[in-house]
Amino acid sequence: MATFLSRLGRLSFRRRWLVALLWVVLLVGTGVMAAKAPAAPPNDFSMPGTEAQQAYDLLEERFPELNADGATARVVFRAQDGRITDPDAEEAVRKTVRDLANDPQVARVTDPYASRSVSEDGSTAFAQVSYQALPSELDESSRTALQDTVERAGSQELSVEVGGNAVTAVAGERSSEALGLAVAALVLVLTFGSLLAAGLPLLTAILGVGIGGMAIKVLAEPLGLGSTTSGLATMIGLAVGVDYALFVVSRYRTELAHGRGREEAAGHAVGTAGSAVVFAGLTVVIALAGLGVVGIPLLTQMGLAAAGTVVIAVLIAVTLIPALLGVCGRWIGPPRAKRRRGENVRQKPALGVRWARFVVRRPVAVLLGGVALLGVIAMPAASLEMGLPGDESKPASTTQRRAYDLVAEGFGPGYNGPLTVVVQADGDGNAETAAQDIAEEIRGRSDVATVGQPRLSESGDTAVLNVVPATAPSSAETADLVHALRDPALASGNDAQVLVAGTTAMNVDVSQKLSDALLPYLGLVVGLAFLLLIAVFRSLLVPLKAALGFLLSVLAGLGAVVAVFQWGWLASFFGVSEPGPVMSMMPIFMVGVVFGLAMDYEVFLVTRMREAYVHGQSPSDAVISGFEHSARVVTAAAVIMISVFGSFMGSDEQMLKTVGFGLAAAVLFDAFLVRMALVPAVLALLGRRAWGLPSWLDRLVPDLDVEGERLERDAADPTRPGVEVPPDGEPDLVADTAGTGSGH
Repeated sequence: MATFLSRLGRLSFRRRWLVALLWVVLLVGTGVMAAKAPAAPPNDFSMPGTEAQQAYDLLEERFPELNADGATARVVFRAQDGRITDPDAEEAVRKTVRDLANDPQVARVTDPYASRSVSEDGSTAFAQVSYQALPSELDESSRTALQDTVERAGSQELSVEVGGNAVTAVAGERSSEALGLAVAALVLVLTFGSLLAAGLPLLTAILGVGIGGMAIKVLAEPLGLGSTTSGLATMIGLAVGVDYALFVVSRYRTELAHGRGREEAAGHAVGTAGSAVVFAGLTVVIALAGLGVVGIPLLTQMGLAAAGTVVIAVLIAVTLIPALLGVCGRWIGPPRAKRRRGENVRQKPALGVRWARFVVRRPVAVLLGGVALLGVIAMPAASLEMGLPGDESKPASTTQRRAYDLVAEGFGPGYNGPLTVVVQADGDGNAETAAQDIAEEIRGRSDVATVGQPRLSESGDTAVLNVVPATAPSSAETADLVHALRDPALASGNDAQVLVAGTTAMNVDVSQKLSDALLPYLGLVVGLAFLLLIAVFRSLLVPLKAALGFLLSVLAGLGAVVAVFQWGWLASFFGVSEPGPVMSMMPIFMVGVVFGLAMDYEVFLVTRMREAYVHGQSPSDAVISGFEHSARVVTAAAVIMISVFGSFMGSDEQMLKTVGFGLAAAVLFDAFLVRMALVPAVLALLGRRAWGLPSWLDRLVPDLDVEGERLERDAADPTRPGVEVPPDGEPDLVADTAGTGSGH
């Protein structure tokens, strides 16, 4: 692997302008196609295989006029003075209802006065708007017409707000990604001490994200990719793009400092650091693409889109980076040696070396202390509650959130999340009678606010009724109500089957689906990555240690998410407008992404340790050597990744805000506690046992040469191509083809 990548790096270095041109052509090509592509559809939360989705499908078949799967909006009216039933207010409300019905995609609009959707105190009313199209297929003109109608209806006497999945969030322009990139730029300048060397990783990361983002836009309509897909791909692409380029550029400068020519240094950097990038990228791709096994379309889309940006980042690191290093020539040289005040003054070891020596001397204390600290941080994860983000999670400045609050104040919290109960008769059963009996039984429950009258289908075998819980949609009490309504005992004696749909019902089903898929997903992803890491490190204990450390990182990250987003700790500081259940997809998404990123640091750090061990150092010295060469760069990479993820906390989208915080926290714990503390402690305790394979397995595992041992042998072989033998008989590297030498 190292030999192949080294040749690729040298080829890219020699054909620098051609390689750079090909990437520019790819960028321009995707840009042109993206400019002609339609906008990405909004996220569609359909969940195949769940009972709620089964109920929606049955409603679509038996009650097509209800458009159960169609987009919906709730327009809420609030009288500032007087009552909503006053003549002037009533006329304004009815006019708004007529205007809403004029849209060609609207199936029906309920009249608040005819449907009795007026609060008891007479201050509030709401109209329900149902569309013929799915949320993902609703025309932008219909969304605009809805918002324009609501804005015109508002006055000093009448407040009008709108919520629902037909509403497009009008978010202010934010520069959260720019903030993350600014921090990344500062870290890179401090790491390299050179603006040009620092600019390369940023430039190539932005290029990769640009190509990936535009490719997603091109594929959005044919593949049905939601609007959130590109945001998550941007988050992952920026983070790994900067990190992967950082490692290659850093290794290139190190090789220059060792006296290699520029082309040789580029080839060696791609052969060694590039090998680590390829395998680190593979673990991330495995983790992200593996999200498809969960069976949730939105999660699959996010995983595949983000995996695509990771692949682009890897290709850029091993082709475009060496090409740009060739273009830059003398402008990027080896690290400058620190000035000394006197020749006899002993240079102080780097901080990473001092820390590694400390850990090697006290491995047990560091190991126990790190595990205990991560365990305490992970404790809140035990009370994790999950749900899908709704209007209640949006900022108070949005019309969706104001509409939600007005309904809760005027009618009760349960009106924001009514349940749809579908009663289907079995065989010769009577659906109407069964629905009446079931409705009467539901009315007797203390956790139910109201129950509507059953509506019978034309076929007569299915009935539907609305049930309004007494509690908020995201509360545990409402989830318990869903389970109670699905209890077969409710329909016993009526020869009927009961299905429950609605936001809360879908949340319950999604949570269960994710819970059921977690172990198979972990088995698939961790199993494949474990096999990959065995080949990378030629060890069983190192991959095992890596997997256990990852579990600690994920649990600690989830604990932090629960503390902030569910419990509300430091909620205002992190911009969380309303604490509540954590997004249902968050745990399994964190498992996938954090596993891949955790393996990044494992591969980058431990390959340098294995490289030192393979080249003859003792296990303890190899740990210290790995920190000497990699600690600073890994620290910079972690800070960059944390800043990029953390910058998405500025998003108005609750999903991106939660994911950004969770990933930033998990990377923080993994990089600085697990990889920088627990990993060297465990390796120090294991000694030579960490780097061994059973003889039978050693024969089966391919030798990938990630540490570049063959490159070192080739460099010392005077007969290999690219090495000239001077008169004294010692091999000397050929000067680079650009004639730039090896220094500044």
